[in-house]
Amino acid sequence: MQEILERISVQVADAFEAAGYDRKLGRVTVSNRPDLCEYQCNGAMAGAKTYHKAPFMIADEVADRLSGNAMFASVESVKPGFLNIRISGDFLADYANQMAEDRERLGLEKEAYPRSIIVDYGGPNVAKPLHVGHLRSAIIGEAVKRITRFAGNEVLGDIHLGDWGLQMGLIITELHERRPDLVYFDADYQGAYPEEAPFTISELEEIYPCASGKSKEDEAYHAAAMQATNELQQGRRGYRALLDHILRVSVTDLKRNYENLQVCFDLWKGESDAQLYIPAMVEKMKQDGFAYFSEGALVVDVAEKSDTKEMPPCMILKSDGSSLYNTTDLATLVMREELYQPQEIIYVVDKRQELHFTQCFRTARKTGIVPEDTRLIFLGFGTMNGRDGKPFKTRDGGVMRLENLLADVNAKMLEKILAGGHMEEEEARKTAGVVGLAALKYGDLSNQASKDYVFDLDRFTSAEGNTGPYILYTIVRIKSILKRYEEENSLDGLQMLSPASSSEKELMQLAARFGDNFRIAYEELAPHKLCAYIYDLSNAFNRFYHETKILTEENKAQKSSWIALLALTRRILEKCIDLLGFEAPERM
Repeated sequence: MQEILERISVQVADAFEAAGYDRKLGRVTVSNRPDLCEYQCNGAMAGAKTYHKAPFMIADEVADRLSGNAMFASVESVKPGFLNIRISGDFLADYANQMAEDRERLGLEKEAYPRSIIVDYGGPNVAKPLHVGHLRSAIIGEAVKRITRFAGNEVLGDIHLGDWGLQMGLIITELHERRPDLVYFDADYQGAYPEEAPFTISELEEIYPCASGKSKEDEAYHAAAMQATNELQQGRRGYRALLDHILRVSVTDLKRNYENLQVCFDLWKGESDAQLYIPAMVEKMKQDGFAYFSEGALVVDVAEKSDTKEMPPCMILKSDGSSLYNTTDLATLVMREELYQPQEIIYVVDKRQELHFTQCFRTARKTGIVPEDTRLIFLGFGTMNGRDGKPFKTRDGGVMRLENLLADVNAKMLEKILAGGHMEEEEARKTAGVVGLAALKYGDLSNQASKDYVFDLDRFTSAEGNTGPYILYTIVRIKSILKRYEEENSLDGLQMLSPASSSEKELMQLAARFGDNFRIAYEELAPHKLCAYIYDLSNAFNRFYHETKILTEENKAQKSSWIALLALTRRILEKCIDLLGFEAPERM
């Protein structure tokens, strides 16, 4: 079904056209002055110059054409040429009832021309624990994946593991120092390698920082790590076998941690998967005249005349022939084109990587790696900061592990739930996990992705204000009312009547605008717009709830109408939080 703004706009556009004006002038928006009207149209102001007529005269003609239209309670022409619109309660109730009948999609139509999309998010390095720096990519990327998929597209989420480069050489070098007798270091060995890894995830997570520290202080050690990296990239069997072990051990742990965040990837590919595509890609760039050597390195010029600041060439290979992030990201595009033919790829990454992706996108287009009509989108996010305005750290100044941050949030929620005194500890712990995750995710997603924000545990876990727990309390309250109603009645077949109060109409209006608000969040890849919508919807419900004696209403038709509205509101809220990547408990 048409979104409500579109449906209203069609009627107003028809009126403009019937009066002899361009129907494009009939675009309707939600009023920025709800005290004056519910919707507004400023088309007469825009058309005044074209038609050489005072805007209020155009507005008068259009308002006259809309007089008597059953969709509207009133359409008022206001000088200097605005159209102030209020829709009728009967039309609104009919629209909401149609939404309620579509239990799965709530009236939202799927994309007429669905696209094949890959969302590249996550991006953790193997052999290292997830920390707070991985939080935003995971949370935002998961929401973007779910939103674009619900719109009707074919969407794959790819974690794009950092499993190549110097970090692998460092691990191999440190392991060689500690256990030189391992068969992986025997260059002449031709047999099968052990199936069991020679390290645990805990040992692996200790090995990497130790090796990294040595590399910064010992030039010989650093040179050995560089050599190991190069040999790995050239295909040395033992080192490739160690890489396989590192990946298996790391991925098992990563899956556990991401599962705790309710983040799920369709593809678990990494930089190493793209290595097979590098030689042919590089050779083609050379043959086509795009790549050339500069100071020993292979580069591609990506500067454009419209650039307002210097754009350095994109380096494809270092002077020793080793690949870089540029190389593997471009080879990953080659791989994705061969395997999936995506029409759009969305990169959810730190905004500080914008230069890197600008270079890669330009190189990919210039060299023909991706078709001209493939959309490459950089969705850069800001940092999560502490109260000091600097990137979030532990109390002793270290980088906090993601599982520790989630544990802190859950502990705070458990403390608040137990203080309420109405839950046993086992249920309270389970509920704290659900609400804690909502607090963390909503606290992040309610901010515009590109902006930095301050992580405030007390505010994020509060049940008041624009927070995840407040949204969940609203859903739980609605669930409780519906459950009590269902003790003696059925929820099937209920119909909403024309709203009987201003607070009821406001709630019904916001429920009816689900499609419009989803569309904005989807088209702008802006989960924070969906957060803002459900916060407004929750506020509207709570105003209606406090003003209305729902379950004690004696008029059965009126009561069932209100219950139908609550059931629709609940489904909208639950659909939205599912798209944002969390859920509501049965009670709080």
